[in-house]
Amino acid sequence: MSYAGLRPSILVLVAAALFGAATPLAKTLLDSLSPLLLAGLLYLGAAVAVCPSVMRSGLPDRRLFSRNALRLSGILLFGGVLAPVLLLWALTHADAASVALWLNLESLATVLLAWLFFREHIQRRGWLSVLLIVVASLLIALPAGLDAGPAALLVALACLCWGLDNNLTALIDGLTPAQTTLVKGLVAGTINLLLSGLAGQRRPPWHVVVEALALGAVCYGLSLVLYIGGAQQLGAARAQLSFSTAPFWGAMLAWTLFSEPVLPVQVVAGAMMLAALWLLHGERHMHRHAHEAIRHLHWHRHDDGHHDHVHETVAPVVGHIHEHIHEPVIHSHPHRPDIHHRHEH
Repeated sequence: MSYAGLRPSILVLVAAALFGAATPLAKTLLDSLSPLLLAGLLYLGAAVAVCPSVMRSGLPDRRLFSRNALRLSGILLFGGVLAPVLLLWALTHADAASVALWLNLESLATVLLAWLFFREHIQRRGWLSVLLIVVASLLIALPAGLDAGPAALLVALACLCWGLDNNLTALIDGLTPAQTTLVKGLVAGTINLLLSGLAGQRRPPWHVVVEALALGAVCYGLSLVLYIGGAQQLGAARAQLSFSTAPFWGAMLAWTLFSEPVLPVQVVAGAMMLAALWLLHGERHMHRHAHEAIRHLHWHRHDDGHHDHVHETVAPVVGHIHEHIHEPVIHSHPHRPDIHHRHEH
């Protein structure tokens, strides 16, 4: 497979590495910040990071925004409001290590929702990848221990909400990834800050606030932009499976940054994740299909058989984002369940 074909997966893997790095890097900040306040500052940092890009791109087209308004509302409701509240509720019934273990259900929830309701095709190699990723994630978390009970149900509901969030995010085609990240960061950040205020969080030192915002700008802001760009081309299920490698990237950083011991079970989990990614990228799905005329906005390149409009200053294989129109077409070619290929087959 060429670099251009691998590019969406590379985007998501880099997003996973950045997001995974946030946990060990934020470790020292928890001495001065509660988890709620830290989460709020990280998300607000993400919003601040993408502000220059959003200002350059301007406001989204009214017609494209209205078509995506319901999707964006679902992202904010399920991913920005309900899921964090359910997660916090779960933390009142179980220890953090157990909750972290059950959070691995997010990948399974995303894939099942994508297959059942969002018309993503999942082949045998894909299901085997799901199994490997879920088992590998469990292996990484198992050394922390497990305490189920009511928390398991609450976390499962939170993962279901995040699964809906992931699937709706992959369908956004009227906003740039930076615009989506800005809205998501502002909403999630504000909610977490309000909750931390209700919990009585004391005011932290300013330098700690700045450090948290800077960490959020890189590990959340850039990560979200890359993830959204990749998910639009891979589909929610495949993007989430690749993104599920985030805990392993975080573990690798913890080994080097904090000299934490390398556990054999974590090495085995990493090998399983690599095998899962190899299976995902080896998928081949092709059949004759039809596309209706559509006008939308998303990252694309000009060598994929769909984007044949002409630019005077852009090379055909260079990716970029802008609003464009597709004419109706019937053809056959290898494809993934991206925003062009949500069809019955």
